[in-house]
Amino acid sequence: MARIPAREAQQQAVRLAASLMATAARTAPKTRGLDSVETLILDGEDLETLARAMEAKAAEKGGKLPIFARDAKNVRASSAVLLVGVTGEPKNPKVPLDCGACGYAGCVDFTEGKKAEGEDFRGPLCVFQAIDLGVALGSAAKTAGVLNIDNRIMYTIGAAARKLKLLTSDVIIGFPLSVTGKSPYFDRG
Repeated sequence: MARIPAREAQQQAVRLAASLMATAARTAPKTRGLDSVETLILDGEDLETLARAMEAKAAEKGGKLPIFARDAKNVRASSAVLLVGVTGEPKNPKVPLDCGACGYAGCVDFTEGKKAEGEDFRGPLCVFQAIDLGVALGSAAKTAGVLNIDNRIMYTIGAAARKLKLLTSDVIIGFPLSVTGKSPYFDRG
């Protein structure tokens, strides 16, 4: 008979849940049927590296956004983090929609324009890529909820992950994941 301590079982559950969340993000419906979603799961010492990068972002922002430091504490209290990101370029510019939501007259102008680094992400971003990111995040969050894994969608994690170049995506959002008696992601002060 095997005896698996609760802590070990919970860590295994979080890893499995993170994998299933990444799968949900991958298989979520994509606009125009084209996929540019990237995912990455972090745990162990990578969580401390990420938390430190988040604290560095808080310092860069001169204390204007203390949520970076607050959320770094949440990352340290987590068993894993799932990153989900997308690139910004238009979907299938050879057959453009030219919707103009990006601020350009059309997809060709968008692709010929220069991308610019913002404080946290690179833009501009095709609205259809943004839609794909939202649907992927919703699918991943739903999966975590079904599996009873504590989670929260965090902009701050994605901004720090981009600084660390953990994905090639232009926009990244992170999910800290935990299994505890009370979610560490609410009542955070």
